[in-house]
Amino acid sequence: MKTSRFFAVTAFSAFGVLGTVAHADEADGSQFPEPSISTLSRAQVQAEAVTAAASRNPEPEGSRIAASTSSTVDRAVVRSQAAESVRLGQTMSGEESVM
Repeated sequence: MKTSRFFAVTAFSAFGVLGTVAHADEADGSQFPEPSISTLSRAQVQAEAVTAAASRNPEPEGSRIAASTSSTVDRAVVRSQAAESVRLGQTMSGEESVM
C-alpha cells in the first residue's frame, strides 16, 4: 500500500514539474524588445563621445587622502582626559561596551 502510494505521488509530482518546464514563446518575436531609434546623427554622437572622453577624470571622486591636521593638544592631556572620562563612567572601557 505504501509503495504504490509513493509511486503515485512521485509520478504526479513529476508530471506537474515537467508540465511547467517546456514552454515556448510566441513565434511572432514579441519576446524581443523594440529596437531604439536615435534622434541624433552619427556626427553628434561622436562629438559627444569625444567631449566626454576629454573631460573624464581618471581619479574616482574622493580617492585622494585628506591632508593631516596637526593637533594643538598635548598627548598627556588627551590621555588624562580619557582616563578621567572612564573614571566618571562617561566612557565604557574594555568589554563593557554594548554592540
